Amino acid sequence: MAFPMLQHAVLLLLFVFPSWPLVFSQANPEIRLGSSLIASDNSSSWRSPSGEFALGFHQLGNQSLFLLAIWFEKIPEKTLVWYANGDNPAPKGSKVELTSDGQFMLRDPKGEEIWRPQKADNIVSHATMLDTGNFVLEDRNQNLTVWESFKNPVNTILPTQVLELGGTLYSQKSESNYSKGRFQLRLQPGGSLELITVDPESGTAYEAYYRSNSIFVAPNSGDSVERMIFDESGRIYVLLRNGTGTVNIASGSTSSSGGHYYRATLDHDGVFRLYNRDKKVGSHNTSSWSVMKNTPYDICDATPSSLGSGICGFNSYCIVDEEGLPQCLCPDEYSHLDPSDRKQGCKPNFELPSCQKDGWEGNKDAVEFRELAATNWPLSDYQLQRGPDFDKEKCKQSCKDDCLCAVAIHGGDMCWKKKLPLSNGRHSKIAFKYTTALIKVPKNNATPRCRDKSTLTLVGSVIFGSSAFFNLFLLSAILGVAVFCHQKKPTKLKSVSSRFATTIVRTYSYRELEVATHGFKEKLGRGAFGTVYKGVLASDPGGAVAVKKLDKVIQEGEKEFETEVAAIGQTHHRNLVGLLGYCNEGEHRLLVYEFMSNGSLANLLFGISRPEWSQRVQIASGIARGLMKGSITAKVDVYSYGGMLLEMICCKSSVVFGDNEEEEALTDWAYECYMGGKLEEMVEDDEEARKDMKRVETMVKVAFWCIQEDPGRRPTMRKVSQMLDGVVEVPVPPRPFGVFMSLS
Repeated sequence: MAFPMLQHAVLLLLFVFPSWPLVFSQANPEIRLGSSLIASDNSSSWRSPSGEFALGFHQLGNQSLFLLAIWFEKIPEKTLVWYANGDNPAPKGSKVELTSDGQFMLRDPKGEEIWRPQKADNIVSHATMLDTGNFVLEDRNQNLTVWESFKNPVNTILPTQVLELGGTLYSQKSESNYSKGRFQLRLQPGGSLELITVDPESGTAYEAYYRSNSIFVAPNSGDSVERMIFDESGRIYVLLRNGTGTVNIASGSTSSSGGHYYRATLDHDGVFRLYNRDKKVGSHNTSSWSVMKNTPYDICDATPSSLGSGICGFNSYCIVDEEGLPQCLCPDEYSHLDPSDRKQGCKPNFELPSCQKDGWEGNKDAVEFRELAATNWPLSDYQLQRGPDFDKEKCKQSCKDDCLCAVAIHGGDMCWKKKLPLSNGRHSKIAFKYTTALIKVPKNNATPRCRDKSTLTLVGSVIFGSSAFFNLFLLSAILGVAVFCHQKKPTKLKSVSSRFATTIVRTYSYRELEVATHGFKEKLGRGAFGTVYKGVLASDPGGAVAVKKLDKVIQEGEKEFETEVAAIGQTHHRNLVGLLGYCNEGEHRLLVYEFMSNGSLANLLFGISRPEWSQRVQIASGIARGLMKGSITAKVDVYSYGGMLLEMICCKSSVVFGDNEEEEALTDWAYECYMGGKLEEMVEDDEEARKDMKRVETMVKVAFWCIQEDPGRRPTMRKVSQMLDGVVEVPVPPRPFGVFMSLS
């Protein structure tokens, strides 16, 4: 009699709480024999009872490749916590199946096996996705766990997960490449948690660049280090077998994890990070993952390895930006081997020294040095010279006279000479405060080598300010880096900036600039903050300049204006248009820049013949990645980038677009196109873009997030780059109400 009463009680509850059926039906989920998932654009997944975690296929960016993965299901970005076979992603149409004969396997569309976790003789009766994030294969008949994701981690561990003695975490290769990377975390017998680099080809392990404290184990005590535990409060610690000794690795909070998610990940940059985030995600909650602990604190300052390249690849150096993120940069006249994975190292953009008489280094007049402060490759020395009169110039001369010398480090009265490849490079204003790296390069080597007429070289790396004036300079500088290569053979171009390389930003009178521009006669273009004119300075009749006459919209005080001009004048980069001087006379405020004979990005985008869609995508991605470089500060305002991104998508200038008062602003028009499902109108007759509408939509959404009126809702440039590359999802953006600066 009790059973029918229970049925009635359940029916009553379901009637009173209509939201119960879904939860109730998943209260004890079991993935049964014959269950399967297909890799597709709309793949389903297997969720845990509470819906916190899911196992399914994760699409890699805009590719037709998928990872079988586990992720946080209730947050927008679906952060991965485990994945299978990252070195060999599954093609679209692949199937993961728990077969009728008890085998769990992943097959490609042709039925060929890609991955199988258990041995062939292990029979599985069912599988379960648990609320802890653990995916388990079980044999009910033998009451046996055949396989579980918690005991086979990749790069992440979760609360309640244990890393056994000898256990290893593997970094992925890059943010968008899930192959095994160069970094590993290992739990050693002494209780020490070690972070090491490995040779990418052979897997050979090098010395640890980080090592935690060890647990003292008394001789003959029978104790031994057993495991590393990640508890529900976010604490990570190493434990002795008898539970008497611990070494704390990281701490979350003193409370339970009920209101927060936790994860600990060995990221692709080699840092083991403890993350948390608020579980409450809603329309007004912009919660994202917060870093609670970096291990090591400064990876660039970690112990160098006598073998291998170090944290970054050969011929590069490591620098931590103001967000605490390590960046791998190249010295001047070197470039990344793989721009998508900067840890691969750098290569010289010139022929290697041959030590032959006809080699470029044999002609002393053809050699120059680029200086890099507070930077060193400490394990690449082959000769040390010192003396009371061994100044920087003598150090340069010694390196110039030595065909093997690629870099010299000068400090005090000492000169360390180094040859390629350079290893363990790092920038440190503390360790190398009084040293300068002298990079030996051939003169006139700044011209890009063009392989194809359609090649577009575009790099952005600037220091942002928060004021309107500084942001004005930002756009003027970024948009000056577009260089088209019209010849396959490298040519030597006269650099205007070389005329001013050793001078400070100077002031001009209004009359001087009026004469230089012939009364502001030859107009080069108009931007959101003023008009640009071509001119020739009386002090330098051999070269042209661009003079920007600012509108009255710039309402900064005289002292602030001149302070920021001075700061801009100290911002040097070979891919930025140089600020040569300014005029601050009464109501007149003008800026004097180098003249770009090749034209600006604005001319390229808004000209008669616009660039191909693939080129515009390359430009947008290139600028985003460039703005993530080490020179960027925490004050980055992505507002300008978002406006520029919209202009690049549709090749329309916001300034021209809004000239007529009857016309709506570009942002309003673009948002109406987006909300009305008419994105095709933004790319007009661009067939290439119309065939790539998924990417168009992604870029449009990213732009709208960037130009949010509330700065707190705007993503960082790092997040922008991730969204553009398809590494993280782009949520639906709110309507933007601000206006943005135009290309100029």
